[in-house]
Amino acid sequence: MFNFALSKNSNLLPIGHSFIELQSVDSTNNYAMARAHAGMASHGTMIFAREQWAGKGQRGKIWNSTPGENIIVSTVLQPVFLPITRQFPLSAAVALACHDLFSRYAGEKETTIKWPNDLYWRDRKAGGILIENSFKGDQWMFAIAGTGININQVLFPESARNPVSLKQITGNSFDVVELARELGSCLDRRYSELEAGGAVRLIEEYNIHLYKRDESVRLKKGNAVFETMVEGVSPNGNLLTRDTMERQWTFGEVEWII
Repeated sequence: MFNFALSKNSNLLPIGHSFIELQSVDSTNNYAMARAHAGMASHGTMIFAREQWAGKGQRGKIWNSTPGENIIVSTVLQPVFLPITRQFPLSAAVALACHDLFSRYAGEKETTIKWPNDLYWRDRKAGGILIENSFKGDQWMFAIAGTGININQVLFPESARNPVSLKQITGNSFDVVELARELGSCLDRRYSELEAGGAVRLIEEYNIHLYKRDESVRLKKGNAVFETMVEGVSPNGNLLTRDTMERQWTFGEVEWII
């Protein structure tokens, strides 16, 4: 349930106070960013689409989704309390909110966050996050948190890599709009933690739920594939691994081989 009281730590309305449903759009992130810049969407506005025909994923990839079967939502955030150099705590808060929602139905133990911001169940991808920022000088104007989570879809294109949905896991169908609203509640709680100065604790919890933590994995850098042990993620969002030496990887520097 949503509590539409003002946040204890700011005068901003909670996430989900405005929930806009669209039948079809090119990209919910594009739509949300345009409305935010036009002054038509404030902090906490959620843009939900039943169909997205030019959805964006990380590193220029396309996010595919069968119309009406999954959560496709972008949320307008105004993290003015964070310096623009501290982007990872916001990413961690959004990832944890998605984990909160999905694990509630799919199970806490098997739901993880794959660095930098994919939602995983066992070794299969259940969702992804794309945060796009707008800055003015050294000030944060908006962050648009785009989230795609597989809910009722059971048939995926062959190009999709190891996908899984909540319906495949549980055998049940879900109301995707209701779950998107529930995600808003999860986002509001995690964002409030961040706003209250909880960045360190959020990153610690992100690491608790980190996919393959303390396990050996295969990563790819350029044309080289190598094995390494996942140790965690640093406060600035770098992946920490260990093999013959301690290593740090920035976003986009390495690719998972699963």
